[in-house]
This record gives sequence, C-alpha cells and structure tokens, in this order.
Amino acid sequence: MILKAENISFYYDANQPFQIPDIRLDRGQQLLILGRSGSGKTTILHILAGLLQPKAGEVSIDGTSLYTLKGTQLDKFRGKNIGIIFQKPHILAPLTVEENLMLANYFAGKKTDRITSVLQELGIGHKKKSLVNNLSEGEAQRVSIARALVNEPKLILADEPTASLDDQNAEAVVKLLKDQAEKHQAALVIVTHDQRVKNHISNQITVGI
Repeated sequence: MILKAENISFYYDANQPFQIPDIRLDRGQQLLILGRSGSGKTTILHILAGLLQPKAGEVSIDGTSLYTLKGTQLDKFRGKNIGIIFQKPHILAPLTVEENLMLANYFAGKKTDRITSVLQELGIGHKKKSLVNNLSEGEAQRVSIARALVNEPKLILADEPTASLDDQNAEAVVKLLKDQAEKHQAALVIVTHDQRVKNHISNQITVGI
C-alpha cells in the first residue's frame, strides 16, 4: 500500500473540526478530492504530504509513518517519495529549468540523470536551459510537474493543477499527470474545485458538502 491515511482529524478552530475520509491507494491508483474553495482540500493535501500534522490519525507512505519522522529526516523522505505540485508553480524564477530540477535532486539526495528524459516526456525538453522568468504559464506549470516527478516519487500530490488554465491546457495537464503516474506506477491524488477534472478520474471523494 503506497498511501494509507486512517482516522485523520484536524482543526484550525477547535469548535470546527473536520474529519478526513480514510484513504488507501496502491501503485498506479488515482484519487480525485473535490470541494469548493475553503472546504479544506489543500489542508488534506498538506497532511498527506507531511507538511501539516493532523490532530489525530496516521498517514503512511509505503509502510513508513510520516509523523514518526522529524526535521531533515522527514524532508529527505518527502523529497525521495512524494512529488508535490502546488497550485502556483513552486519553482525559482531566477534559475533555469534544469537548475530547478537539479535542486529537487539535491534536496532528495538523488542523482540528476532523469532531468532530460522527464522534460522530454512533458514536451519541454527544449526549455532545459531557459530561465523560468521567460516561460509561459503553461510551460511553468509543466516545469512544476517535472520538478515533482524527477525523483520518481511513489506518491504524486497535485493541488488545483488546472485552476488557472484554459480548457485545452487543463485537459493536457490532467492527462500528463495520469500518464506519468501510470508510467511510473505512482499513486496520484489531485485536489481541486475544478469540475472539468471530474470526468478524468472515476475514484472520487467530495469534501465540505
């Protein structure tokens, strides 16, 4: 089991706790978490990523409980095993595309031999030496995806990956994420309010109803 989240509860205000449905995903399986803005979708993603500790419950990745790890140990585990695609491209604008991916390798303690192949798979191999500042919005989103995938994570987490994209690019990004997850046998979780994504992933949870 790649991702297992059980009995998770969380609150920012103790008077307004919310429960997170139990989640179990194996290699290559996909889950869509739908909900309106403010429903707690991003909070769920941050808990699954080990960025936010729940008040109760456990999250484990491939048998390792995230919250038994601390500090740099957790950071390194996350870098090796979890690819996170944030709502806004989580890349450093003054650097080149290649340098951004090299940083991801460095923080995970992994080699850099997949950079070229990942960029080519995502259709931006020709942008390897380009500064992020010079990329279009769609290209920057693909670099953000490449950064999440370069370390061959066991789990891919995507937060509103289509939010700022037109219909054509939104469909392309969802297809890229699904294709990459299937190709590398990674579990995939997408959280979104975007109803356009509903038809692409049949396994769904709705939160904040």
